[in-house]
Formats: sequence, structure tokens, C-alpha cells
Amino acid sequence: MAKFLRSDTWLFQKRYVIGYLLIVATFVALLFFAGAIVPGGISEGEKQSVVTAANLDLQDPASLAVPSLPYYVLQRGVIELFGVSTFSIKLPSLILAFFAGIGAVFLLRRWFKPNIALLAAVIMITTGQFLYVAQSGTPNIMFILWSVWLLLTATLITTSPRYARLWKVLFFVIVPLSLYTPLSVYLVLAIVSAGLIHPHVRYVIRRMPKKHLVMFMTLSLLVVLPLLYLAVQKPALVPQLLGLPSDWPPNVISNAGTLLQQYVNFIAPQSGTVMTPVFGLGSIALIVLGLWRLGKISYTARSYTMVAWAVMTLPILIINPTNTTIIFVPLLILMASGLEFLLRSWYGIFPRNPYARFVGLIPLVILVGGLVASGVNRYFYGYSHDPLTASHFSQDLNLLEKQIAGNASTTLIVTKAEKDFYLAVDTLGRDADDKLVVTTNTNAAPNGQLMATKAAHAAMNRSIERIVTSPASENADRFYVYKK
Repeated sequence: MAKFLRSDTWLFQKRYVIGYLLIVATFVALLFFAGAIVPGGISEGEKQSVVTAANLDLQDPASLAVPSLPYYVLQRGVIELFGVSTFSIKLPSLILAFFAGIGAVFLLRRWFKPNIALLAAVIMITTGQFLYVAQSGTPNIMFILWSVWLLLTATLITTSPRYARLWKVLFFVIVPLSLYTPLSVYLVLAIVSAGLIHPHVRYVIRRMPKKHLVMFMTLSLLVVLPLLYLAVQKPALVPQLLGLPSDWPPNVISNAGTLLQQYVNFIAPQSGTVMTPVFGLGSIALIVLGLWRLGKISYTARSYTMVAWAVMTLPILIINPTNTTIIFVPLLILMASGLEFLLRSWYGIFPRNPYARFVGLIPLVILVGGLVASGVNRYFYGYSHDPLTASHFSQDLNLLEKQIAGNASTTLIVTKAEKDFYLAVDTLGRDADDKLVVTTNTNAAPNGQLMATKAAHAAMNRSIERIVTSPASENADRFYVYKK
């Protein structure tokens, strides 16, 4: 009877399908709340991203010679389609984060057993760093997207004969596209070097027809040709794609301290735009355990790839620690390896005792549940209430939209530092009824409503009609509306 209930019931047979469907539903809900509610504003990096997207011009190749060009093209299209708003600025990242999350689930499913893949996927989508990057209207999500899909397609080529040609086409398209994003070249080199060293991967490559290989390489060359042209037009693009810092020589000691602050400083965290440490203590413990496990099974293609990735990226991160999102996927894989080792060790102690095997799941469920709960709470409360973090996100765009709605004409006085962003807001995706004029002239004579940002108000000499405020406890006065 127990065997019947265990293996033949519909619920048991569909347990992983149900689990993955619940993960997808939860994932979509988390992305929506992260994009629409928390933190509820945009950072300086997102403002600069909007400016870059607005300045793209096919007739001016110099405007296209920017890192992560595919992201800015997507952001430009989304903003022009839906108009400029806080959510539309973040929407490209949310879309790409969804595909990155789905790809991560399939990748974990290929590299680990279903139960480990399920648990690791749950931890991933509730990690504060992932949720932050997913809602940030900047190209940072591209690091995770390319990492996941490069590893997934490379894995499918070597392990899935079905649709093998499709996986090869995807891989040879994703590789050149990823090169448009800084630091991705190191991931490509890591995968290629691991493939050349590992015997099974070499065997798969040798069996690939030479005619197909030439076709795939030609396809990759066609995709990367625009990048090569832009690099010739603007040579400064090359060090940006390589992740090299603008200041040389770099302060290696200070950079190493920054990395430690971001990942292991649990005693005195110093949060900014990103809450640190980016992983909880429990997650770091699993990552360390997975790292130890990696050394014990160094013969696998997974180990080859992780070691090559570390060799390629860690030196460049010490030189320039601003793009640490590039190592999110390796840390996720190490975390899954740590979970796998814990579960396998417990089952190895009690290989035949069903009660002991069941009891061993209780602390594992508590561990995973604690990581999930702490990750979600830390993100939603931290990015909305922590003064060191929440203050980095501005709600000015939301407030501006409400003020210009219903007015035939609005003139906005800004400072020179703010001009580029508000000109981009004025240019991209506006409704025809919203007439916004952006200027730095404090003596402008508007036909309709006259407003000034907080920074520009200091130079104004006009009577105030009302002050537009945000819910923040400090620096809440954001716009000043003047009497006609």
C-alpha cells in the first residue's frame, strides 16, 4: 500500500512538473513586485541608461559604439512603444530576467538531479542580488542572461542529440551576441578552453561535420561584424568590453576589499545602491561547501568550466570590481553543488532506512525555507526602508508624470547635470497631448505650468504655488510649481 501511494499516484508522478509550475508562477509574481513596487524608483545608473538609449542614432555610428548595445536597442524600443515611465524603463530587464530564470532552471536540471535543481532554482529567484538586477533598468541583467544560455546551449550540444542542430545554431548566435556585453569574452574563453581540455567535449567537437562547423562559424562572424566595425570606429570600446578600469594602475588592495565587502562582510555591511553582502550567510556556507565539492570531482565538464571561469574572471574582477554580477551563475552552481553534497551525504549514511532519510529532509527544508524567506524579506524591506539603500532610488519620474498630466503645456527648469535625462524623457515615447519643455533657462516665460527640480529651484526667483513631495523622510521636496 505504501509503495502504491509513493510511486503510482498522479501527485507523486507529477511532483516536479507541479513544483516547476509553482516556481514559474512565483517567479513572475516576484518580478512584477520588484519592477512595479520595490524599490519603486530609478537609480542614477538607470537614468544614464535611458540617456544612452535615447542617443542611439543609426546615422551616427559613434552613438552605437557603447557596451551592451543589444540591451539599449531593446530598451529604446520598449520605451518608444509604452512611453517613458519607471516600469517601462525596467521592463526590458524584467523580460530578460524571465528568460534568464527559465534558462537557469533548465541548466540546473541538466547539471543536477531534479530535487537539487528544484531547490536551487527556488533559492536563485529569491536571492536579493538577482531580484535587484532583474528590476534594474541597466544592462547588468545581460551578465546573467548570457552566462545561463551559453552554458545551457553548450551543455545541450554535448548531452542532447535531439534537436542537436538547433542547439548548435543557438550557441553560435549567442556567442557573438554576448561579446557586445562587457566581460562576456572571458566566459566564452572559459567555455571554449574547457571544451578543448575535457575529453568528452573534444570527442563531440571532432564528430561535428566540418561543413556544419564552417557554416556555424560563418553565422557567428556575421553577427559579430557590426561590433568589429564599431570597435574600429571607436577604439575606446575595446577596453570597456574587456572590463578594464578607466583609471590605471588600479588599486588592487582596495578592490579586493570591495569584493570582500560585497560578499563576506556580515559584521559591518555598508549598503549603497546594492545591498551588501549580496548573499546571506547560509548561501555563502553552501557556496563554500560546493567549492570544496568541486575540488573532489575535478574530472567532470562542470568542474572544468567552473575552474576556467574562475581563472578568467577573478583577476579582472580584482582589477575592476564593478561588474560582480558576472559571477552570479557560477556561485549559483556552487550553491547547488553544496546542496547536492549535503543531501547525498545524509542518504549515504542511511542508504536503506526510510525513516532516517525522511528525517534528514526536515533540516534541509528548514535551511532552504530560511534562505528563501530571508532573501525575500531582505530585498523587499531593505530596498524600501533601509535609508542607506532606498535613498538611491528616485521617484521623480513618477511625480513628474502626475504633474504634467492634464496640463496643456509644462515648462521644466533643470540644471545642466539633469538636462540629458529630462530631455530623453521629453523625446522618447511621449503622448501627443503632453507638451513638456525642458530648459536650463531660469528666466523662461512659459505659456502654461512652470516647474523646477529641487536642484534648479535654488537659482529661481519666483513665487511658489506648491511643492511636489515624495514619501521619503528626507529630501522629500522634489519639484516646485510656481505661480503664473
